[in-house]
Amino acid sequence: MSRSSTSILVAIAVAVSSIALLQNLVIPLVPLVKAEFGVTADAASWTMTAWLIAAAVATPTLGRIGDLRGRRTMFLITLGVTALGDVLAAVAPSLAILIVARVLQGIGGALFPLAYGLLRDALPRERVTGAIGVVSAVIGIGGAAGTVLAGPIADLVGWRGTFAIPFLVAMIGAFLTAAAVRDSGTRAHGRVNTRSSLLLSAWLVALLVPLSAGTRWGWASPATLAFFGVAALAFAAWILSELRSAEPLVDLRLMTSPAIWPANAASLLIGAGVFAFWGYLPQFLELSSSAGGSGLSVRDAGLVLVPMLVGMSGIGFAAGAINRILSLRTMLALGAVLMGASAASAALAHSAPWQLAIAGAGFGIGCGLAYAASASIVVQGVPAEVTGVATGVNANLRTIGSAIGSAATGAIVFGAAPHGSAAGFAVAWGLVAACTLAAGAIVWAVRTRPAVGTAVTPLPELADAA
Repeated sequence: MSRSSTSILVAIAVAVSSIALLQNLVIPLVPLVKAEFGVTADAASWTMTAWLIAAAVATPTLGRIGDLRGRRTMFLITLGVTALGDVLAAVAPSLAILIVARVLQGIGGALFPLAYGLLRDALPRERVTGAIGVVSAVIGIGGAAGTVLAGPIADLVGWRGTFAIPFLVAMIGAFLTAAAVRDSGTRAHGRVNTRSSLLLSAWLVALLVPLSAGTRWGWASPATLAFFGVAALAFAAWILSELRSAEPLVDLRLMTSPAIWPANAASLLIGAGVFAFWGYLPQFLELSSSAGGSGLSVRDAGLVLVPMLVGMSGIGFAAGAINRILSLRTMLALGAVLMGASAASAALAHSAPWQLAIAGAGFGIGCGLAYAASASIVVQGVPAEVTGVATGVNANLRTIGSAIGSAATGAIVFGAAPHGSAAGFAVAWGLVAACTLAAGAIVWAVRTRPAVGTAVTPLPELADAA
């Protein structure tokens, strides 16, 4: 890779890492936030829900704006908004202000599709898959590292001080991006479909709120059912709006083509599996031995997760080289199957921490393969001018999957025991195995001819190319 290509990749990876850290950073901090502001656990949990919803709403919309107005400009603006959220979170005088800060941080989720678009624009074609693998590894590592590192850092500098790290990384990433990256890609023509954007936001919010709060509200409560009902109606209205629009926000013909939909379906299932596994693995490791857990300290639990992070990072950085041997479809299917086998191993053998460390290493390798391959499939399967919105949809499906996985795992693990039980974790990991194995089966079963879009490829032709 040339020096300029390396500089571009480093700049984008550093910037994206600041957002990746924020994905799960607040999860270990919720008890501290609850204690400082004197609020209920349900109220404090909105610091997590706010990020999830903001990321889901902003990702496809800002990805589309980047396609239209320039990805580098939108990338830097989004990074600045996120940094503002970091500062506001560090000084928040109340829970309400902290939730606003988390919304600003959640807007940073749009950096993921914008980053993929910038890589496609700025790098030689033969380098794109490897670069996407690196950035995908950074996203995965950051999400896991945020969960592991937040507690120890909060012990040293307080929970407010934890936001200084993503802020500093964001500032460095913004400087490097401004210096190394040029806005040289093909831009789309048209406008942002405001009606479709509002309907998309409506059904995403109405879906993610009960998925995040259903365990606390009750899955059969009037509020939960009402939100799901609104989500279904808004989703149907959004589909009709997109199909009838001359300038859809998301071209559904393209997204449902055989070249794209298997990767998106796999991303939904993998998103559910990833969060359900690594989001709850530290809780099992810290669960008392009397309840069937490992009874480890926060620090020791973090050490058990190191093999998973190493596996994820190593395979992500090697994705480009692997793609010279294996097709992207094979990489995605293999990664999903490896994740499923590792989760099944954890479900069957979890009496000793070393067993979970080995399962975590296999899961990390599979996750690194799957993340890199799914993003690359979408990037290479759509025209350049819709890269942002297409990868935004792919990222959003992982986000929705994460919410579903979190809700299902929480209900399984804590349904019978308030602090969880070994049996509950085993059942949850069995569900993770089923989801990820299903993802691999879908990708492998749907065989397509390569369909690489260009700036002049008509969307209907591309959708039928497979």
